[in-house]
Amino acid sequence: MTTKQRSALVIIHVAFEDLGSFEAVLVESGFELKYVKAGSDTLSDSEAVDADLLIVMGGPISVNDVDDYPFLQQEIDLLRTRMSLNKPTLGICLGAQLIARAAGAAVYPGEQKEIGWFPLTLTEAGTVSALRCLGGEDVVVLHWHGETFDLPGNAELLASSEFYTNQAFSIGNTLALQFHPEVTAKGLEQWFIGHTGEISQTDAISVLQLRADTQRYAAGLKSRAHTFMRDWIRQITP
Repeated sequence: MTTKQRSALVIIHVAFEDLGSFEAVLVESGFELKYVKAGSDTLSDSEAVDADLLIVMGGPISVNDVDDYPFLQQEIDLLRTRMSLNKPTLGICLGAQLIARAAGAAVYPGEQKEIGWFPLTLTEAGTVSALRCLGGEDVVVLHWHGETFDLPGNAELLASSEFYTNQAFSIGNTLALQFHPEVTAKGLEQWFIGHTGEISQTDAISVLQLRADTQRYAAGLKSRAHTFMRDWIRQITP
């Protein structure tokens, strides 16, 4: 059953890192989606602030590359404004790092890249959040990042992984996810092309291994990701 149509503005940094499996859930939940391509499309401050939901996706650039990619500062400023208004906002990977920076936390290179399928460990707060279906030893999610961030002082930690403590946090109606619950097996084939340089330069990973693990885990993640998104939408909307 559809509900009253609401607006969701989605900022993407590379074309293949899109909403993935989340798109169908958002449409089903009554959201009209608008994609904005960072760096080429004009991002209206008022439209981004007024949207019922803002989603900032991942990408291969760094929050610290503001001089090279000035649009990142606009995103940081918009995220800070939305947090001040407690407006529903989701950041994934780079989007999560941008939220961390907007909340005053440092973002920096991690001790190692975390690329591949690994489980999450939920905090006590995470087990009673919308993320509860993404935790547990039998659940594996995709990670693809080389940077991490400090937990903002006003944030609630929701999830960690073996290599990185800060995998998910919330600040009111803002949710930051360092990992990628939205990915699909079909969509990741474009990732393997677009990130070929990083894959070839990173020890202990390969396209063949990533593809094999994707075939093993992606279908199960998709079902759980749908449940997560539906539950989170219920929490953040009247």
